[in-house]
Amino acid sequence: MGLLDNMKAKLGPAREKVSDLAREHGGKVQHGIDKAAKAVDERTKHKYSDKIQAGTGKAKDAMDRLAHKEGPGPETATGGPTTPTPPEGPPPAS
Repeated sequence: MGLLDNMKAKLGPAREKVSDLAREHGGKVQHGIDKAAKAVDERTKHKYSDKIQAGTGKAKDAMDRLAHKEGPGPETATGGPTTPTPPEGPPPAS
């Protein structure tokens, strides 16, 4: 058993725990992400709205992956990468 196999074996239970927490509290976390993004956008006077929107989308996608809402993750069972999904929500204000 190699080093990578040992790491995967030891981190497996932690990943499951994080996944369970993400499923249980995902709505609250995503609400917090939205609230923080809105506060930052207002404080920067909407100067960085597009970057804030992009970061918010990536954070929400990460939460969905943790909660196993989108499937197996960044790689399929065959080992190849999956195609990324576009972030949800309204387009950034110009």
